Formats: sequence, C-alpha cells, structure tokens
Amino acid sequence: MIYILQKARHNDESDPAEESKADDAIYASELLPKESSGPVALSVRRAKQLISLYTMVQNPNMTDLKISDLIVLPPLWIRCDGSDPERTCWLGAEPLKAGNKITGINFYMVTCDGPTADKTCFANLEELKTGHKMKHHSSVVMTKGFARYELIRAAAIEDTIVESESNICVDITWNTVEKILETPPLISAATLNITLESGDPRSPVYQLYRELQFLLALAEGLKTGVTEWPEPLESESALELVQEFLTDLKRKLDGYCISGNSNETEKIKCDTAAVDSSIKSIFSERGDLDFAEQLWCKMRSVSSYQELIECFTLIIKSLEHGEIQPWIHQGSSSLLSNLIQQSYHGKIEVISLSGITPIQMLLEIGLDKMKKDYVSFFIGQELATLTSLDYFISTSVDLQEQVHRVQKLHHMLEIMVSCMVLLQFKHENLFPLTQICMKYYKENPLNEKHVFQLPIRPALVKKFYQNDHPEIWKVDISSGHGQREVKTTWQVSTNPPVEHMTSNNTGLFSDSTVNGSSEERMYFITMAKCSQVHFT
Repeated sequence: MIYILQKARHNDESDPAEESKADDAIYASELLPKESSGPVALSVRRAKQLISLYTMVQNPNMTDLKISDLIVLPPLWIRCDGSDPERTCWLGAEPLKAGNKITGINFYMVTCDGPTADKTCFANLEELKTGHKMKHHSSVVMTKGFARYELIRAAAIEDTIVESESNICVDITWNTVEKILETPPLISAATLNITLESGDPRSPVYQLYRELQFLLALAEGLKTGVTEWPEPLESESALELVQEFLTDLKRKLDGYCISGNSNETEKIKCDTAAVDSSIKSIFSERGDLDFAEQLWCKMRSVSSYQELIECFTLIIKSLEHGEIQPWIHQGSSSLLSNLIQQSYHGKIEVISLSGITPIQMLLEIGLDKMKKDYVSFFIGQELATLTSLDYFISTSVDLQEQVHRVQKLHHMLEIMVSCMVLLQFKHENLFPLTQICMKYYKENPLNEKHVFQLPIRPALVKKFYQNDHPEIWKVDISSGHGQREVKTTWQVSTNPPVEHMTSNNTGLFSDSTVNGSSEERMYFITMAKCSQVHFT
C-alpha cells in the first residue's frame, strides 16, 4: 500500500469560506483511480513541507514531539505542479526498516521536461554516472538499460470514430549500458506485449469476426427476447440460399455429396472463414461441413425473425417428407440435429416455430460450426490438443456461457494470426503464446484490453525495431546493496510520463522541432533521483 497526495477538488456545494483554503487541502487515498478531468497537483513548496512532516513523525530522534509509539507509515508520493526550476512532477518518501523498526527514509525526486527533438538536451551517460558517484560517494556504479519499441499499432481506420487500442510492442532490458539511446544488444532479455482488439476490417479473419457478431446478436436475442439483426453477410437472401441448397440436396439420391459443382464446393469450404490469400496457408479451410453447418453458412444472412421462421419451415418440411437425408457430425445435441436423427427413422417430433425457439435453433448450429472452426485451426497448427480446448467447447454450460467461451477462442485466434502474419512467428513461439492465452482465459472473463506477455529473444523481432526510435528508453544507474542501494534514472518517452502535468501544465510540453523538421521523434525527458537519511 502507498499513499498518493494531490490537491483536493472543489465541491460545487462547498462553503465559499472553505474554498479559500483549497490550496492547503490534501486528498489522500490508496492509489487513487484516474478521474476523467485528471488529478490536480500541489505546489512543490507545499509538497516539500508535507515530506518534512512525514519524516519528522517517524524519526525516533524527534523526542520533542513526544510520540510514544512510532508507527511506520506506508510510502508517500505527492503530485507536484512543476513550478520549480527543475520542473518537479513527483516527490516521494519511503521508510527504511529493520524488522518493525524504522531506521531512515528514502527520498525521491522526479522531474520532467519536454517534449523536444533536440538531442543536445539529452544527458551524457558519463556525466550521469559521475554525478551519481559524487552525490552518493560511490566508487563503483552499475547500469541497466530498458527500451520499449512499438512493433505494430492499429492505425485509425478512415471514417471511424474510435481508434483501435490494438498494440504489439517489445520491452527489452540489458546490463551495462554504453551510451544514451543505444540499441539493445541481442543478448538482452525481451518480453513481447500484445494487446489486441478484434474486429479490424483489415484482419485476415475479419469475415469470421462478422460471423461471430451474428452469433452474439442471436445470443442477445435469446436472452432479451429482442434481436438486432446485423447487416447480412451475403448479398443473396437467406431464404433463397436455403431453398437452393435444399433443392440441390433433393436431386442427390444418396444425400451425401455437398455439390456436384466444384466451384460451389470451393465456396462452401471458404465459407468457414472467408479468408483472403494472405492467410489461406494459415487458416485451414474446412471441407467437412455437415448439413447443419452448411445451413448456418446460408442462414447467417437472415435479416428478420419472419425470414428465420420461413427458412426453418422449409427445412422441417423437407425432413418430414423424406426429401433429404442429410448427414451430421456425431456429438451434436442441437434441436436441429435431433430432428435430423429422428428423420432417419421416418418420423420427427412437432416443433413449434414460435417465441425464442427459432433463435435458439440457429444459435445452436452456429455455435457447433464455429467451435469446430476454431478447434480446426488450433489443432491443425499443433498449438493445442482437443483435451486442452475442452473448456472452450464444452456443452455442459448454458448457451450464453458457450457463446462467451467462443468469443475467447476468437480473441486467441486473432492474436495468433496477427503474430503469424505481421511478425512471421513460427510454431516455437506461437505454441507458448497459445498456452499463455488459454491459461488466462480459463481463469478470467473475455478482456480484449488485457496485455498478454511472451518472453522472446530480441533477434526474433530485431528487424522491426533496429531502424526505429524507441517509445521509451531509460538507464538506471545504481550503487550500494540492499537498503543501502540508491538509484538514478534517466528516461525519454514519446508519451507524457505523468498525467497531472499534461492536464494542468500543457505549457511545459509545447511542441518543438530541430531546424523546423517534424521527422525527429519528440521525447519527454524524465529524471528520477533518490537520497537517504539514516536515523541510527
């Protein structure tokens, strides 16, 4: 637990007399949640006063305070407004302890400047090391580097309001830094960070995403009784497609062939994912669609409840009259599959196509089909076994939960396909990433903002960042050990490192360029220093 202090906000109903004291008011809480209007910082002068008070009440040598039982307080961090020459944005203090006894205080000071593209403003590594040695009377220092490179970011799509939050970046850490902004050596440790939102129209599996959206619309309709019919996936109406499909089956006495037309066979195969050429070698096109799955491919273009009833009426009549004898995969327990199995014996039970029944029938066959699509991919790519996927395709839970788990499968698919297509990842990296995703989703609900992390070798993605500027680059200079360890950090970042400075002191962050060029990367420069006071 830590305390974060910031200026108290004005209350619209507060006493005007109290508002005059707002500058001295403090709001303390445990890691305050970010508010839409942004936090408000204190003046540096006021922050230093509070740090002094924090230190005094814990100093056992302050006998004049007559504090009988000293309590070790949680670390304290105070938002500062950057009003001093150093542009301080944070002041912090943290007790040093020996057991339950406080022995001293660690003080922290964080300053921020920029943004700027002027590299003459950047620090010199040797000067930083010398400054650290002099401040802390150290003869030996250690350096550790960190760099974050953005590999893939989904650009804003034209004519859309909300930009995707999808992002793939790599964090790299290494020991022994030689110079500021150096490219990390290949022996560094690296972690891939993946945040991916489904539904990018440029994704090779976008058509499968649209298919999933239709499934979600049906699930919502089943739950609420009101179905919002999405835009049809096919230009031809579902009723026409179903009629053509049934007519084609009636012409075939054995009821086994999908179609005598090779072009139609290829179309049905591609219906499973509607993939483009860039992904055909990755997303395996299923050619084993049974009768119910092929019906789903036709009926996912249903645009009204009435059309849905008309489609199922045609299908049930064909089964009742023995005009078709379709085959279905074993293991399906959907209402339609039960009717098909009954038709093998020449008699089917009467189904009332009213209420939510037609919605449920279409949802069930869609679920069965899409589950097999995802299973086909993960098993076909040898990324998972049927046993490990059992949680995601289980029918022992209700339909709504089954749909939720299929959403998880789709999110995992989008992640794998992005890594395969954009980063050219091979099985040796995709397999552990799949296991990480599956473990997370077996324990957590769907969360497309979650950051999935995969340890990798820098060489795997070096070609994506070797000629690029980092999003964050920093060096830690440290000396001492244990509680005696002290650290100096110098960092540049493309984004503001502190939210309260951007919201209240935008003047500090005015744009600047070198020689009028906008091609140089603009960086915020952040410096963090620490010092220690020992009581004993």
